[in-house]
Amino acid sequence: MSRVLVVGAGLTGGACAALLRGAALGRVVVWDKARGAGGRMSTSRGAGDAACTADLGAQYITLEAERAQPHRSFYEELLSHGILQQLTARIEGMVVKKGSCNYVAPQGISSVVKYYLKQSGADVFYEQHVTRISLRDGKWEVSRKTGPPELFDIVILTMPVPQILHLQGDIVNIINESQKQQLESVSYSSRYALGLFYEAGTRIDVPWAAQYITDNPCIRFISIDNKKRNIESPEIGSSVVVHTTVTFGSKYLDSDLTEVQQLILSHLERILPSLPKPSSIKCQKWRYSQVTKAVPNSLGQMILHIQPLLVCGGDGFTRSNFDGCIDSAVSLAEAVKSHLQQLQSQLLNLV
Repeated sequence: MSRVLVVGAGLTGGACAALLRGAALGRVVVWDKARGAGGRMSTSRGAGDAACTADLGAQYITLEAERAQPHRSFYEELLSHGILQQLTARIEGMVVKKGSCNYVAPQGISSVVKYYLKQSGADVFYEQHVTRISLRDGKWEVSRKTGPPELFDIVILTMPVPQILHLQGDIVNIINESQKQQLESVSYSSRYALGLFYEAGTRIDVPWAAQYITDNPCIRFISIDNKKRNIESPEIGSSVVVHTTVTFGSKYLDSDLTEVQQLILSHLERILPSLPKPSSIKCQKWRYSQVTKAVPNSLGQMILHIQPLLVCGGDGFTRSNFDGCIDSAVSLAEAVKSHLQQLQSQLLNLV
């Protein structure tokens, strides 16, 4: 029975862990360096009211016509459990492609990832920042910033590609030159997101639930998040999400977070001068926001080492949306299952 580590509790990692349930495995363990699940599908809470939440990463999920058939079962499952529901709120400036459908997550976008992690039955641990991966007696010794190293038979990496390339240990020499060139070719856009949290009863008087901004050098998107998710309630405070432009994100990527927050707020005040003062604010930097160039011809994953198995995937191997992450999760799970079948065949041949 193999002990499996999935690094990354985002959508790819969560869905992959769920797809591995029932395979001939031992325990599946998930490590993530953040304090909670979701990755770039994260939902944050207000400082004074845990019920007041905001999606600071992905805002909604779009099912495109050409992906409807291969992923229908994933959408139907999430819809039947109330994890997703159709987006009906007014979003100004949103381009809707023919045959596509948009969905929101009423409990916050991270609920999608949490659902898959729960389905997986995996042991999930947060604040586990992986730093080194080395070979030890036919297994992977995985080190993290806190806690002792642990041994695993299979390791699945689902974090952004640059973070894979920053890992130390034997993995540095295991990644061959061709693979390294492919991984180094991956690029991401960067942006900031701001979450503004309000006390219950605060009125935000705008005619829309969200709006794409086209004429501001800083702000690209504003959402009245509880309105967008159709969960408005007098007992729960409103939340506002602001996403910056990619150009702004790149320009201020390594600037002081407090200064960046003030810059975004000053632009927001010009767009919405009557916006009330929030009770708390969270500024989130997305260094790896969306993939602008993925690993070419990777089929959703890349096997770095066969025995023991080390494989990587994520949106850096497909594209930055729900379907891209699911494609990668399916590809990763199939690679692991195929590996286990080959091991089984080898063992039978030895008998």
